[in-house]
Amino acid sequence: MKRIAIYLPLLLIVFISKIARAQPKPHFNHTTIYVTDLARATAFYHTVMLLDTIPEPFHDHRHTWFNLGNHGELHVVSGAKTDIPHDINIHLAFSVSSIPDFMKHLDKMEVRYGNWAGDQKVVQPRPDKVSQIYLQDPDGFWIEVNNDRF
Repeated sequence: MKRIAIYLPLLLIVFISKIARAQPKPHFNHTTIYVTDLARATAFYHTVMLLDTIPEPFHDHRHTWFNLGNHGELHVVSGAKTDIPHDINIHLAFSVSSIPDFMKHLDKMEVRYGNWAGDQKVVQPRPDKVSQIYLQDPDGFWIEVNNDRF
């Protein structure tokens, strides 16, 4: 009886860990932003952020879907009544191969960008040596662009 009392907790741990491993892990699928002007937001994400659109199933002229790679998607949905302030702590993040080249693209598109503190055209270095800049889409959603290691 003592043996069962000693080994039962260990057997339960092994059993539970096998069940946990058998469960599929979630993976990122999409994120959605709610915008006031679908055409304006679609143009921004296509021409400024250089994202490619993908087919969306609704066909109701209220949605634009973008490919984010590795089966990830950005769903842009119209219907928001007003632009509301967004905190920079809540942001989408994208990586590019060259921050200086992307900054030139933003300059050509006349899009404002800067560091976390809001200093215009200033790159923000992270402690892990990743460089980043921040900008806002037409609805005020914050976007980080970095040169993270691919």
